[in-house]
Amino acid sequence: MAEAKTNKERRLSVFRKRGIYCLEEGVCCSKVIFIDPVGVLNLSYTHFRVTPSSYYSRFFQPPILLLSQTQPKRKRKHKNKPPRELNQRELAADERHQRVRPLLIKAHESLLRANDLLPYLGNLRVDDGGTFDPKSAVVSDEQSFVELGSVWQAPLFEISLHLNQEDHRLPPGCTSVVQNCEIRNVPAFGSLVANETNSDMEADFLNCRYIIPKHSSFYMSDLKQIHGIIPEKHECGFNLIVIDPPWENGSANQKLKYPTLPDRYFLSLPIKRLAHADGALVALWVTNKEKLRVFVEKDLFPKWGVEYMTTYYWLKVKADGSLISELDLFHHRPYECLIIGYCYGKDEDSEYITTLKSIPNHQVFISIPGDYSRKPPIGEMLREYIPGLEPARCLELFARELLGGWTSWGNEPLRFQDSRYFSRNGQ
Repeated sequence: MAEAKTNKERRLSVFRKRGIYCLEEGVCCSKVIFIDPVGVLNLSYTHFRVTPSSYYSRFFQPPILLLSQTQPKRKRKHKNKPPRELNQRELAADERHQRVRPLLIKAHESLLRANDLLPYLGNLRVDDGGTFDPKSAVVSDEQSFVELGSVWQAPLFEISLHLNQEDHRLPPGCTSVVQNCEIRNVPAFGSLVANETNSDMEADFLNCRYIIPKHSSFYMSDLKQIHGIIPEKHECGFNLIVIDPPWENGSANQKLKYPTLPDRYFLSLPIKRLAHADGALVALWVTNKEKLRVFVEKDLFPKWGVEYMTTYYWLKVKADGSLISELDLFHHRPYECLIIGYCYGKDEDSEYITTLKSIPNHQVFISIPGDYSRKPPIGEMLREYIPGLEPARCLELFARELLGGWTSWGNEPLRFQDSRYFSRNGQ
């Protein structure tokens, strides 16, 4: 009993520091992990922190009853329609779901049994007083980097980088900290913008301020300019490549959340040229659409030169630990898939292949979702399976936020870096 209590206390201590909690006793080989994305993201910052109320803008607030909902409704006569028969693709998707269903149920039960963890879930959002108003972010969201990057003036836009006072490194010839030494203007689009210091920095762009985490960089462009991040040497490639494509999605189009692209566009991603000489672990976010899963397995991974390894499952819960929707709800299932593969480097007999094949199969990770389509940071969860030497070179494609130690590419990598999503440490 004492040893079990010690293990739980240790896991809870790790959760408080690093935002990850292993729900099973075997911590190193756990197949169920709870992630607090805010805790993981804040490892990238020194002077700032992501405010929980800005990240967890959903699933915390009680439903608002409209006046029309408080009045009794007249009952309508519903015709009993026979259930529609599933087509071939829907049957295949349901078969996939039935195979993973027991695993997801077991993972959720593990969370509900975690009596030491559950009390923290309801408080994840309130440690900053819950002062963030999601409506206030709409203005900066719609500063639309996508539109700005498509206009002819895009190459002329500059972003101003500010170093924190204690991190100033004076250029040769500077004997004191003056304004020219504090601010650096660089092209915002079609150029690698990097913070190579040990501290986060602030950046100004078109009257908005953004927070750039330590040891991070981003390249803001559309798909036509992705060649700009391909390293000149294979030895300077990336060991971990996470991809969250804007798949064609009726819900996204309807809600005008972000522009989507046809599946065939992603065939042109130069994954092989982006991978390190020692190879790369590739993690691809996909929805539960059967057509998409088949496309990835039959066309996309082979075109990229990626060998399939396993599929992870992101199970989404509310602050009370309940699922965000019914598990068997066909079109709105409470989980998404992360397909894991390996892109071979120069030597397909590399010593790292054996290590990579030991990656746990069908792991489930659980978290409370953030904004629409925002994915939890998974780098820490995958770190021990990344090939090559440490520190790993990590890349996220179609990124909408930045991480310390990562390069982020996409047409809106600053999407969640607006200063309104942050607070200063100690405030």
